[in-house]
Amino acid sequence: MSNITAQMVKELRDRTGAGMMECKKALLEASGDMEKAVEEMRKAGQAKADKKSSRIAAEGVLTLSVSEDNKIANMIEINCETDFVAKDENFLEFVKTISEVSLQNYNGSLDDFNDSKCTSGKTIEETRLELVSKVGENVKIRRIQSIANDGNYMGHYMHGAKIGVVVILEKENENLAKDICMHIAAMKPLALNSSEIPQEDLDKEREIFSAQAKESGKPDDIIQKMVDGKMKKYISEVTLVDQSFVKDSEISINKLLEKHDNSVLLFYRLEVGEGIEKKDENFADEVMAQIKK
Repeated sequence: MSNITAQMVKELRDRTGAGMMECKKALLEASGDMEKAVEEMRKAGQAKADKKSSRIAAEGVLTLSVSEDNKIANMIEINCETDFVAKDENFLEFVKTISEVSLQNYNGSLDDFNDSKCTSGKTIEETRLELVSKVGENVKIRRIQSIANDGNYMGHYMHGAKIGVVVILEKENENLAKDICMHIAAMKPLALNSSEIPQEDLDKEREIFSAQAKESGKPDDIIQKMVDGKMKKYISEVTLVDQSFVKDSEISINKLLEKHDNSVLLFYRLEVGEGIEKKDENFADEVMAQIKK
C-alpha cells in the first residue's frame, strides 16, 4: 500500500515519538494498518532499549512526591546517560508522570510499579521504552525511597534536582526541619548516631587507622590511643547528631535539637548517581556524542 498520508504519519509519530521517515516506513510495512504499525514499532523500540540497557546511566534527576496529609513521601531517582537528556522535555515529562503516580501505584516493589498504569493507560515500562526510543539513551527508574510518617513531623528539601532529603522529627517544627534537611544535604551524614553506623564500616576505618598508626613506630599502647582518637573523630564527622551544624559550627546538631526540645527519628538522603561507577568522559566528548545522535 502506497497511499500513506501525511496525517497518518503525524498520528503515528505522535503516538510513538519516532522520526517521520521511520513512521512512514512502518506504515508502509504494515500496509497502512495503524495499530499494527504501532505494535511493530514498540517491538523495535524494545529491541533498541535492550541494546541500550547495559549502558551506564549515572545522570538524571531526583523527584519528590508528598501526600496531601504529609504521611507519605517518595523520593525517586530516574537515570539517563547524559546531562543533556536529563534536561530534555520528554525526559522531564516522564519524571513528572512517575512522580505523580508513585503515591498511588508504588507498593514497595519496583517491578510491580513498572507494570502499573500511568494516566495515559500505558504501563510505566511501556512509557519508559517509548522514551528510550525518543531520546536515544538508556533511561531507568533506579530506586524509590518511600518514607512513612505516623504521627510525627516530616520535613523535606530538594537541592535542585540532584539531592533530596526527608527527615522525621519527633515534634512539629517547620524551620528546624528545613535547617536539618539542608544540613544533611550539605554534610552527607552516614547515620543518625554511632549505634547506627554499620559494624563493617567501623571495622574498615579502624583497620585503616591502625595501619597508618603503626607506621609511626610508636609503642602499641600509644598506637591504640591514636586509633581510638581517630575513630572518635571519624564517628563525630559521619553521624548526624554529632556533626557541627552547617549554619553555626559552634554547636552540634544534638545541641541544636536540645535547644528546640526536639529529636530526629530518621532521615534519608539520596543523590543522583551515587554508587554508580561513571565512564571517564570529558565534556567535549559528551557534546560530540550528542551531535552524532
